[in-house]
Amino acid sequence: MPTPSSPTSRRGLLFGTAAVGAAAVAITAIPSVKSELAAAPAVKPAPEKGGGYTLSEHVKHYYRTALI
Repeated sequence: MPTPSSPTSRRGLLFGTAAVGAAAVAITAIPSVKSELAAAPAVKPAPEKGGGYTLSEHVKHYYRTALI
């Protein structure tokens, strides 16, 4: 008859599984982050006389999410 596993060995197995899963996610996510950073558009220079409001994509996203 086999001896039952101790809680520490089960806990170690779960921690190891979680670490392997996190590493796999990180490895697959790194190339997409690099490509997004490389594809970022250049920032326009600020106007000399102030102002400079532009309706960019993140502002449009804010307006869409702020609707009640």
